[in-house]
Amino acid sequence: MASNPNSQSPALARPWNVDLTEPRIRVESWGRALVSDGRVVRATHPDTLRKIFEMARRDHRTIALRGAGNSYSDAFQNRGGLVLDTAGMDRILEWDSTTGIVRSEPGLTIGKMWRSTLQEGWWPPVVTGTMFASFGGLAAMNAHGKNNFKRGTFGEHIVEFTILLPTGEEKRCSPTENSELYYAAIGGFGMLGCFTDITLKMKKVHSGLVEVDAHVTRNLDEAFQCFEKHKDHIDYFVGWFDAFATGGDLGRGIIHTARYLREGEDPNPGMTLQPASQELPERILGFPKSLMWIALRPFVNDMGMRYINLAKYISSRVHPDGHRYRQSLAAFSFLLDYVPNWKLSYGPGGLIQYQSFIPKEKACETYKTLIRMSHERGVIPYLLVFKRHRRDPFLLTHAVDGYSLAMDYRVTEKNRGALWSLAAEMDEAVHAAGGRFYFAKDATLRSESLRRIWPKASIDQFLNLKKKCDPDGILQTDLFRRVFANEI
Repeated sequence: MASNPNSQSPALARPWNVDLTEPRIRVESWGRALVSDGRVVRATHPDTLRKIFEMARRDHRTIALRGAGNSYSDAFQNRGGLVLDTAGMDRILEWDSTTGIVRSEPGLTIGKMWRSTLQEGWWPPVVTGTMFASFGGLAAMNAHGKNNFKRGTFGEHIVEFTILLPTGEEKRCSPTENSELYYAAIGGFGMLGCFTDITLKMKKVHSGLVEVDAHVTRNLDEAFQCFEKHKDHIDYFVGWFDAFATGGDLGRGIIHTARYLREGEDPNPGMTLQPASQELPERILGFPKSLMWIALRPFVNDMGMRYINLAKYISSRVHPDGHRYRQSLAAFSFLLDYVPNWKLSYGPGGLIQYQSFIPKEKACETYKTLIRMSHERGVIPYLLVFKRHRRDPFLLTHAVDGYSLAMDYRVTEKNRGALWSLAAEMDEAVHAAGGRFYFAKDATLRSESLRRIWPKASIDQFLNLKKKCDPDGILQTDLFRRVFANEI
């Protein structure tokens, strides 16, 4: 039965006044490495959005849309302009526990969603490594998770959405209604309009647990073989590599595969499906996790991370032939949430993530090349995360039938130039392999690379839609200006 669990009275839901007298403030990317100034305004209702768009057209202002602010890139920054925060639009508008169909506002987070639906046996079909990402951001970036090879991207589970265009026009979009806009706005990184509601099909689960297998791999070749060996029997696949290993050990690490429990396998689903059983622990090894980033900070340097990576790999060898266990959905899914503010341990320069998506035929050799390039340039990533992917139908998709490798780099005043130069060199290797990038993560892509990486027809179609939906160029971000500099 459909319900509206978070209804509000019109008086509470419609703040008509938008204060534009607030001073500009420092707006950081999630990793804190990209910074610009902007004036942040907040909306809690579509009527407020409409008024802000009207004001922007009248006063010739530019607007960047921000959801929960979890992008590593400059996707929600707008130097000198407005940053429109939609985090307050976080209501569940309708929920049908018989079909798993939910309609929500764009600011709803993954965490708020599963806490509302899990006890009835429904889990978000695609989740990121943090539960604090918003539905609007997930749709705008067409986010993926550890099950991308099996379930696709977040956008593939969106039944329909309503989008408010900068012109003030509102459109309902689905694969059959305004389909061109549907396939462009999902993955269009907020450049065509602002989602005002999103309808999503949830995933039915019979337990709050997954069965996890840990596989130790001695090098990158074994990691690729691991997927081929287990792909027909798993729902999730993610790997960690020791970024400091070289030679025959290049890419050594741990692969985690997982599957949902089938009906009847969980002896107590009534307990494991309760939100309380999913909450992450408040302490790690007896230490308050809210303070863990402080304890980590002395080790977040080349020497410290070399030993941490080595220790992690050696400890995994306790079960060299694999280790099987059951883990809660939240604990398996949201590894980034175990240590609040862990990004602060990287210091004042923050971090960037270089994530490339390479077709399966060339992925292994290309990733060996990228890791070796990092070693040769003396800028080594502190974390390598490996996933398997499949294609999707969206216009500016990052997805390929292949793999991704996310490489986390610490940014310092001393290494920033070298790091950006390294990224430019790695771009050439990715391009040569037929790879793609992900706008939610990208911090370094140059505009001259855009048409070499995405098909010309896709770029042209997107820019034509941009002119149609936003003729005054109201929606602007630092990311859009950086990547599309040669197109606008």
